[in-house]
Amino acid sequence: MVRIAFVAKGSPAEKAGLLAHDNIISIGGNPINDGLDYYFYTTESVLDLRIERAGKELELRVCKDTYEPFGAEFETYLIDAQKRCRNNCVFCFIDQNPSGMRESIYFKDDDERLGFLHGNYVTLTNLKDEDIARIIKMHISPINVSVHTMNPTLRCEMMGNRFAGDSLRYLTELSEHGIAINAQLVLCPGINDGAELAYSMRELYKLSSLQSVSAVPVGLTRHRKGLPSLRLFTAAEAAAVIDLIEDFAKGCVAERGVRMFYASDEFYLKAGRPLPEEDEYDGYPQLENGVGMLRSHREEFMWALEDACLEPSEIMAADVAIATGYAAYGHIWELAEAAMAVYPQLTIRVYRVENRFFGDTVTVSGLVTGGDLLEALKGQERPDRLILPCNMLRHQRDLFLDGVSLEQVEAAVGAPVLIAEKDGADLLYKLLGVSEEDLV
Repeated sequence: MVRIAFVAKGSPAEKAGLLAHDNIISIGGNPINDGLDYYFYTTESVLDLRIERAGKELELRVCKDTYEPFGAEFETYLIDAQKRCRNNCVFCFIDQNPSGMRESIYFKDDDERLGFLHGNYVTLTNLKDEDIARIIKMHISPINVSVHTMNPTLRCEMMGNRFAGDSLRYLTELSEHGIAINAQLVLCPGINDGAELAYSMRELYKLSSLQSVSAVPVGLTRHRKGLPSLRLFTAAEAAAVIDLIEDFAKGCVAERGVRMFYASDEFYLKAGRPLPEEDEYDGYPQLENGVGMLRSHREEFMWALEDACLEPSEIMAADVAIATGYAAYGHIWELAEAAMAVYPQLTIRVYRVENRFFGDTVTVSGLVTGGDLLEALKGQERPDRLILPCNMLRHQRDLFLDGVSLEQVEAAVGAPVLIAEKDGADLLYKLLGVSEEDLV
């Protein structure tokens, strides 16, 4: 049973007579306990509701368009509390955050409902048999799983949870019922790479509904006091991971037509190897895990540059600055050079920001703080505009991880700050100082 906070005006819920503070007991005979139940069972065109109002139970029938939003709203998106992670993973990045940051940064999410609604990855350790039954009944697919290793004993050790190994059985059950699975493996050198990685890939491949698997290297900050001893991959070890995955993927291509197993961009950068070509990413199924992100970004940028209908004379001369993390510096500089070759009136400077907040072992732009950004730009020539990647800021595009605001950066730099979205084409638009409409 869930309690309605308010009812949207003109919605099917309002037309049916539902009121704020009514409790929805069931829809179509299905108990409603949380947001997943509510969103799933309100998709039909005819809804038979049982509600409670002022201690009395009522029955209502609601007619609406299929998939039309029902219109009952609740205090939180999930209706009940978000599920917190029960694991104590040796590689957990949240445990490596310094104190004094925003409270939300320290929350460890492990909620299968957000996996369905937003694509979040879950470990399955929070789930019970009835939760798996609900996923199968609702056919929630795909489900994204943080596997890390298919060795049950090792999984317990790595995740600091004695039930972590047992929950692997849910993968088989979900697969047998046709639930598509995307998996990720956070690899720690000397722990779950090498022979253990080979074993995990073989076991995952047995899942008939497996769609894709990403392997990403462990991320370590300088704030690991009291945490298990871990180290970063060497260039040779990163190359060995790539070789192992690419060799296994060849067999997948031969049997299923897709590679299915992918090493993240970080492994290629660490090993000093070129990124795979675009067609080797099979449509980028693991893009949000950093698999093919740089390749996709480059292809989008170059396509937009080649397709742009603006002549160089139509672009105003400008001094443009871009800031990024160390990992993407070479990639961004390559794109900047390509833009200046076509539009020579542009002067583009690319600044790589050393991460002092988390430590120099953290090189991705998404973990660059406002303080480190300002330090990197201190004393530099004022640009006409500064471009930052969107992942430096929270999703509202207003604050950095350390609480520094975008307005503070603009004031310090003395120039407007433009945020480049994930699409590589948008970076080109920001460099040229135009909109997408101007280029097509």
